[in-house]
Amino acid sequence: MSNAVQRDKNGPGMSAPRTVIVIGGGPAGVFAAIGAKREDPAVSVILLTEEACEPYEKPPLSKAVLTGKALPQDALIAGPKGLAGHDIALELQARCATIDPAARQVVTESGRRLSYDALVIATGSVVREIPPLPLGMPRVHYLRTETHARALAAELKASQHLIVIGGGLIGLEVAASAAEIGVKTTVIEMAPRILSRVCDEETGARIHDEHRRHGVEIRVGTALAAARAESGKRIAITNGAGETIVGDMVVVGTGAKPDDRLAAAAGIKTDNGIIIDEYCRTSDPAIYAAGDVVRFPGPHGLVRLEDWRHAQDQGAIAGRNAAGANVAYRSVPSFWSEQYDLYIQGVGWPAPDRLRVRRPMAGNSMLAFEFDGTYIAAALGINAQRDIAAARRLIERRIPVDAAALADAARPLNDLLKAKA
Repeated sequence: MSNAVQRDKNGPGMSAPRTVIVIGGGPAGVFAAIGAKREDPAVSVILLTEEACEPYEKPPLSKAVLTGKALPQDALIAGPKGLAGHDIALELQARCATIDPAARQVVTESGRRLSYDALVIATGSVVREIPPLPLGMPRVHYLRTETHARALAAELKASQHLIVIGGGLIGLEVAASAAEIGVKTTVIEMAPRILSRVCDEETGARIHDEHRRHGVEIRVGTALAAARAESGKRIAITNGAGETIVGDMVVVGTGAKPDDRLAAAAGIKTDNGIIIDEYCRTSDPAIYAAGDVVRFPGPHGLVRLEDWRHAQDQGAIAGRNAAGANVAYRSVPSFWSEQYDLYIQGVGWPAPDRLRVRRPMAGNSMLAFEFDGTYIAAALGINAQRDIAAARRLIERRIPVDAAALADAARPLNDLLKAKA
């Protein structure tokens, strides 16, 4: 990384303040900017975002924003004072056209050239578009930004029947929000069950039952074959069996893919995401990356994660290192989702071949562990926030446990934290 010398202003040999530029207004980008400033308060930090507003939390878009309980500006990522409160320059509607690694400059679509000493790419992900329901098709919604959420919320209020494509977290959160405001909802999922990527079968069935109890129809093992606009501002979906479902609108929640186009065009190594090392460095030593857009070293090779905590933690490390630190990223992945009165959480690195241990829980709570014989590898819970927090610490600290203790509801997990690793 360079230490620019600005002789005309600071005198011979005096170093000018270093400049760190962050591309992306999601949690990885915001925490990268804050991390850089905290690591070295003298660093000049600039965050570029394509949106027209202060960076905001994305999770409420599929929940509280749709039901009218919150607005995006109610939850700014950087806190109530925004990025300015951290002495970070925020540039709105600053879409980056190219990165010039040789000149260490970012070029915006307006033609401006911004020089950097270190760059952090946190461009996140983009929706995984499906051909029968392209972006821009009338009455079809993909949910990624507050603009999308506002449009979806407005149309949802005037709808009687919503069709959701995809039985993952986002699709089911939208379905739950729609059901809560009285909109009939049908979910179409290609897999044999919902949430197959993040939940075991028993936990997934419990969530499925809750949706059914709220009147949501979920059709699993059902592929989308075609879609067409109908008269009267309606839309028809045809599945692989030839059955047609007609609704007022469609939300597509079929996942996302890394937005690594800017990095790839600049010659930075990519492969289904930007490839980084444990210090968040890319193939260019002056460029770092973090969040949904990267693949980084995990326990069993390169891995890509899409969750808020990962983006926050990895972004902070990338920013610190861009400002001069040399800290390795070590984090336990996690996710959370709110659907009706279910607070669903997962933590750790799940794998299908591990022993699964269930802990009896009261009411509508559930808790399960993946156990490798010595340590907890992962935990999954419903309405078990305190236990999941304890499980996270057990995983992070590599504290040995036994299966009987995990299954014993009379033994608090916090007691196991007192054991020595």
